[in-house]
Amino acid sequence: MRNFSKSKLLAFRQCPKRLWLEIHRPELKTAVESGDNRLQIGVHVGEVARQVYDPDQRGVTVEVQDGDMASAIAKSRSLLHSPHPVFEAALSGGGVTAFADAMLPQLRDGSISWRMVEVKSSTTVKPYHRDDVAVQAYAATEAGVPFDQVAIANIDSSWIYPGHGEYAGLFKESDLTAEALSRYDEVATWVNQARGVADLTSAPAIETGSHCDDPFACTFYEHCSQGQTTADRPVYWLPRISAAKVNEWAGRGIEDLKDVPPEELNEVQRRVLEHTLNGSTYFDQAGAQQDLAPFAPPIQFLDFETIQFAVPIWAGTRPYQQIPFQFSLHNVLADGQLEHHDFLDLSGSDPSFAFAKALIEACGEKDWPIFAYNASFERSRIRELASRFEADRDTLIGISNRIQDLLPVARMRFYHPSQKGSWSIKAVLPAAVPSLRYGDLTGGQDGGMAMDAFLEALHPQTEASKKEELRTQLLAYCKLDTYAMVKLWQLFASRMDWEL
Repeated sequence: MRNFSKSKLLAFRQCPKRLWLEIHRPELKTAVESGDNRLQIGVHVGEVARQVYDPDQRGVTVEVQDGDMASAIAKSRSLLHSPHPVFEAALSGGGVTAFADAMLPQLRDGSISWRMVEVKSSTTVKPYHRDDVAVQAYAATEAGVPFDQVAIANIDSSWIYPGHGEYAGLFKESDLTAEALSRYDEVATWVNQARGVADLTSAPAIETGSHCDDPFACTFYEHCSQGQTTADRPVYWLPRISAAKVNEWAGRGIEDLKDVPPEELNEVQRRVLEHTLNGSTYFDQAGAQQDLAPFAPPIQFLDFETIQFAVPIWAGTRPYQQIPFQFSLHNVLADGQLEHHDFLDLSGSDPSFAFAKALIEACGEKDWPIFAYNASFERSRIRELASRFEADRDTLIGISNRIQDLLPVARMRFYHPSQKGSWSIKAVLPAAVPSLRYGDLTGGQDGGMAMDAFLEALHPQTEASKKEELRTQLLAYCKLDTYAMVKLWQLFASRMDWEL
């Protein structure tokens, strides 16, 4: 009788075809961007969870040696008769083998019962987490393991790390015992259905769709989408179009922009539709100039790069808090001269205080307008710094209040078909200023790559020469972000007479 790992059973829940491919054609997988990073985060969160749930270090972690699942199951069975925490216990029964993140012993009238805790790196309980614990409870029941609670432990994003490796309080639990137990028959049905799919001689005929990314991007998408006809100008290029609307249109056979009824769109969506189909550029130069008229030079252009950790490493910070480690600032002076200032901290210590001081030095004594692109991000980071550093609070709040947003001007006044419905600065810049392209940079070309470069630069095994190379790349990337804003402002404000 075929036995499924929990991951394969959940793969079946996402798509029966995915399960069949996982079993019969695993070589067809392709890498999914960010998958490795998510796995690393999960591993680190799991390590910290073992510290939190076993502060006396009396527990045992079950490891599968050389793929020997039978030994891991036997060892888990033995450990679950002793009154010590067990981590990654292999629970096998009813056609499912599942590894429990934490099994915590509870003494009841001289007998041991267990509290199962599934540890997640997210900050909320997600629908697929509920499936996860339902499978855990089913496997434990079938394995004959006595347990009285099943819980999800999520990260508490409001918790502030006190430092010194003390992570008590990092997790918040949700008791899902009643729900998990009530789904026993449902999980048994999944197992039977999954067996039927696994025994097929060929993959089920299932087309690609929204399920391919729910809850995670499928590693077989490239294989499954081969040979499928795709729209030249897909409807999802329309900005802020809902998934429900896309699905409704698909049901009506509308997949290309040429078939979209304009009357079902708002003004901006109709503009994207018209200029994409015509291959023409929209530029309301007079409107853009009027939008920017109140903000005459001298003006500043500011961009931040940040890092976030599921498990904070610096005292005074929260899980997933965006910690700024770098900024670039361009000044356009009243006479059209251009200045540049920047900051980057690769020391490995919390960069927040030094960042705040450098920002105050660059901006704090002026009353010039400061432009950012999607300005709510920079405003929020500055206000977080203000809440942490009381002595500089008023100055930082003053800087935040001066920030203006260049994105709404771009969204309302400019569109080129190459943007494909996006007004990210990476999309607008090459369309509006063809001589500037992020693709010409060496190294990081977006915020995610900048985070990766920062982490690599901080790694203790990174050589000094490589760290210096990363420093140069980070500075160049962030500098282009603010220079891009300068050039967009110049175009929108009709100051092409200036050499910026």
